[in-house]
Amino acid sequence: MAEHPPRLVFDDECGFCTWCANFAARHGDVELVGFHELSPDQLARLPEDYERSAHLLTDDAVYSAGEAIERTLVVDFPELEPVFDALRRVPGYERLRERTYRWGADNRVLLGNIVRDDPPAKR
Repeated sequence: MAEHPPRLVFDDECGFCTWCANFAARHGDVELVGFHELSPDQLARLPEDYERSAHLLTDDAVYSAGEAIERTLVVDFPELEPVFDALRRVPGYERLRERTYRWGADNRVLLGNIVRDDPPAKR
């Protein structure tokens, strides 16, 4: 059994990112950690360019970008696990997942006009 709930690491200055983090926290057992709140131990586990994407830290793994969002959705909605298991077997899925994530990350100001929460995220 995990010692800690998964920690979703996100840009805590971005309204769209904050909305996404709040969504994750509302629907599952996910601890929110903004970029500006990272402990030295958490920071040491992240890639050097960690500010380019969200991350999901578990006790034994680090997931980044699209994979972090996918894993967070499974934490929030476990019934999605078989769907993602099937998708991971589809050639090209991981590339599409990451390209879709990158599009969202690169357009978060635009997306923030649709959904956003004022930082900081609610705990």
